[in-house]
Parts: sequence; C-alpha cells; structure tokens
Amino acid sequence: MASLMRSGVALSDNPGNKHCKYLFEDRMRLTSFTDFGLRALMRIASDPARGFSTAELAAEFGLSRHHLTKIIQRLSQGGIVTTRRGGGGGATLARPAQDIRLGAVVRLLEEGQPLVECFAPDGGGCTLTGCCRLKARLRHAESAFLDDLDRSTLADIALAPGLTAAPQP
Repeated sequence: MASLMRSGVALSDNPGNKHCKYLFEDRMRLTSFTDFGLRALMRIASDPARGFSTAELAAEFGLSRHHLTKIIQRLSQGGIVTTRRGGGGGATLARPAQDIRLGAVVRLLEEGQPLVECFAPDGGGCTLTGCCRLKARLRHAESAFLDDLDRSTLADIALAPGLTAAPQP
C-alpha cells in the first residue's frame, strides 16, 4: 500500500506502475434505497398485523413517497412484504420478522449496486484489471459484512410498538 489518507486509501500493488492506483472511501456505505428500505421494514415489523401505506411511512421518515414506493415494490417482488390496495391496505410483512435475515434484505435492495465499479458485471471502467489485488479483499469484506447481517433478523431491529421517528426538520 502506497499511502493511507483520511479521505480515502491509495493502493498500489506495483509501485513501478503509476497507473495501478485505486481510490475509495474509508468506510462501507449502503445506498439510500437500502437505508430507507430498512427503516420502512423496522416500522412495519413494529406492528406486523397492520398495513402501512407508503404515504404514511414517507411522512414519518421524511422521505419521498415516489422513492419509497419503488422500495416497497422491490421488497414485495423479493417476498419480504406483501401489499394490498385500498382502505385497510398497505404493506405488511410476508413472513414473521424473526424469519427475515437482514443480510437477505440488504442483498435484495443492493442488487445491481456493486460495492465498487469493478464488481459490475461488465467490470465497469476499471483500469486496474490485471494488476489490482484489492478486488479479492473487497469481495471478502463485503461477504463478511453480509454474513454478519445474516446473524440478525428484522425482529432484532424492529422499532418498539408506538415509537415514531423524530420529526424531520
């Protein structure tokens, strides 16, 4: 490793090759899509018998209703929630919260969002192919991250019944 910086890490597997460098942030991040999906699920799990509308969830968490609708659709397609239109409708858990692993939720919501560009199916625009030893380490870190999340369920993080999010500014 050539140098470590506060804002990121510069790596060089071959100090003689000045093109063999890669910069990335020093922390793992989930997309807002996943963050908002987890928040919605925490609320839905707080009262599993009740249907939650996207308008209600969006207002509680200060989110775009349109964006949240896409998230709920993905959760529904992935078998995490079921949805019903009309009065008394909304999103409910498709199975008990203790049967929904957090790693599975994150995998579903992060699908198509590679951790780094070179994880994309086409390899992205990475110029390090053939000289980078970072990719394997990042795959291992991503796997460990998801494996750790698989040790927890939605029941472990469900909001307490009746608890609401802090008002949004």
